[in-house]
Amino acid sequence: MSPRKNRRNYTGRPPKREGGPWAQETEDGPDGEWIVRSIAGANATKPYRCPGCDQEIPPGVGHVVAWRAGDGGDDRRHWHRPCWQARTRRSPRILRGRNAPRY
Repeated sequence: MSPRKNRRNYTGRPPKREGGPWAQETEDGPDGEWIVRSIAGANATKPYRCPGCDQEIPPGVGHVVAWRAGDGGDDRRHWHRPCWQARTRRSPRILRGRNAPRY
């Protein structure tokens, strides 16, 4: 009896090998073209502030890092995954002063 073959036979193009620590993709949306990088919880070592909900992303929590495609990564923002997916359905979070009206 011959040993079992462990590898699949791929025809055509080889499969994409993304998913390493620097895997990133480009997303097109109504707010422009963005480069999005997924950060695993084990690699998240610092706290960040999510611009979508204005809450802290604690260390050890997986999230995404996004920046505009033409910026070169100088203006990166760390987002919770659900906040990033809902960014086009939300209005910006406005911080009010202590005595500002709530309307």
